[in-house]
Amino acid sequence: MILSFLLAVATNVPATPTWTPTIGLIISLSSFVALLLTLKIEKPLVGPKMPLLPLSIPAFVAAMCFGHIIGIGIILGLTNIGRL
Repeated sequence: MILSFLLAVATNVPATPTWTPTIGLIISLSSFVALLLTLKIEKPLVGPKMPLLPLSIPAFVAAMCFGHIIGIGIILGLTNIGRL
């Protein structure tokens, strides 16, 4: 029963776009915006510091993760409406 359910789910997966420079630009811009948003957090300097940026390593990693999640949402949304 479970195996047939997983097979049914696996066959209905929509096609995702392959990597293009446009997709890379979307991910980069969303990560940059997320990095700018980290400058507004209350305590950005808790933990080990980044050498060139005024924030900590955990804040930087969190910003990059959040930027990638937002970028993936943008890419999948644009793909769904046929713009990408």
